[in-house]
Amino acid sequence: MLSELPLLSLLIWVPILGGIAVLAAGDREPWGARSLALITSLLTFLLSIPLFTGFDTGTAAMQFEELTPWVAAFDINYHLGVDGISVPLIILTTFTTVLVVLAGWEVIRKRVAQYMAAFLIMEGLMIGVFAALDAVLFYVFWEGMLIPMFLIIGIWGGPRRVYATIKFFLYTFFGSVFMLVALIYMYIQSGSFGILDFHLLPLGMTEQILIFIAFLLAFAVKVPMWPVHTWLPDAHVEAPTGGSVILAAIMLKIGGYGFLRFSLPITPDASQELDWLIISLSLIAVVYIGFVAIVQQDMKKLIAYSSIAHMGFATLGFFLIFAIIENTGTAQGALLGLEGGMVQMISHGFISGALFLCVGVLYDRMHSREISDYGGVVNTMPIFGAFMVLFAMANSGLPGTSGFIGEFMVILASFKANFWYAFLAATTLMLGAAYSLWLVKRVVFGEVGNKQVAQLQDVNRREFLILGVLAAAVLLLGLWPAPLVDLMHATLENLLAHVLVSKL
Repeated sequence: MLSELPLLSLLIWVPILGGIAVLAAGDREPWGARSLALITSLLTFLLSIPLFTGFDTGTAAMQFEELTPWVAAFDINYHLGVDGISVPLIILTTFTTVLVVLAGWEVIRKRVAQYMAAFLIMEGLMIGVFAALDAVLFYVFWEGMLIPMFLIIGIWGGPRRVYATIKFFLYTFFGSVFMLVALIYMYIQSGSFGILDFHLLPLGMTEQILIFIAFLLAFAVKVPMWPVHTWLPDAHVEAPTGGSVILAAIMLKIGGYGFLRFSLPITPDASQELDWLIISLSLIAVVYIGFVAIVQQDMKKLIAYSSIAHMGFATLGFFLIFAIIENTGTAQGALLGLEGGMVQMISHGFISGALFLCVGVLYDRMHSREISDYGGVVNTMPIFGAFMVLFAMANSGLPGTSGFIGEFMVILASFKANFWYAFLAATTLMLGAAYSLWLVKRVVFGEVGNKQVAQLQDVNRREFLILGVLAAAVLLLGLWPAPLVDLMHATLENLLAHVLVSKL
């Protein structure tokens, strides 16, 4: 019965139409705009639950498919479908958007309707990215989601918001142009814009390498990978809290999703030929960016660099598969890397979103993100302090939290590929603890730092609800990752078989 409903279309268009309705309501009654946005985001989240409950984990086939001709002359279709890769990312999107709407409930006082509408419309566009099975439809959603984020940073951002928005837009748009060229070339070769048709397209090594590089330029900027990461700290620092949460929790994952949906299945030979490049860039992100995070004095910048380092784990896990086969002669352990990378992306969505919300709680009270302006926050905000310590521990990879699961799986897979890969990847356990726990030491613990800290009020009921839900998610995934792993197992196993069909 669920498969007969246009569930994916509802997930895409309910938030978009809800955002338009919020815009139409305007700012005459801000409470009404907030309420309509919350109702819309909650409805979208509830609509996403059947994706999980009705998903058949025993097959790698696309499910909940919808297919309607769009531009018949060019075989462009409104084609939607989900598998074990896209379902958890869609649910993460709908879950996070509810929290972002709640987070901006009292804080945003200027152009409330436009703020809420931008997040709802962006939610629908991001879900479209994860559900699109037509390359043109994917590209429309991919580019479209940049516009609301551009406006969110540019209108509600900090003093250097114009610089940050232009840098964000130019970086992401630059890479997308190369991806568009690759998509058009594959259409000419196959006569179809179907992404699944691209997976079956026989391409020579030169073609694959060029297409792989085109995809890399688009997806590496989104992740972001070193050295095209410099837009992210600026965007995070200038973005409002909600913008930072969506950037870290969802938009970075779209780059990782692109590697799994496009790069590996379409260009498997080029992926093997250039796996050393992705592995090297991933390890640089884990180690070098970890050291960069340690020296940051701005809390948002520290968490932004932490995001780059942790996303390096995801891309490392995705591209270890060829090195594992070369080293062991079998694919045993390769699936562990893919699953670890996916778990890392979902976990990072919870943890990074929670940390940015913690910074937002402090910024709303003191209007400062500088670490030196704080100290001893736990003395006046004990409940908040407990939450922030938990999320910092999870960011460090503490066993029992979601931060441990993905990193542990990728490190285990790295050992099967190369000892030095595993050694360098494992440094994140030290570096992550260094920058996360040192942040907590300077901000949360110790004597009360100044009069402003002494006057701080602990979290209110709304903030407690937001942080409490995220804490539950971090602990649940850390203690019981099986439902997530089972959800994506068949899809990633099929992807691995497709990529490695000629390698074993």
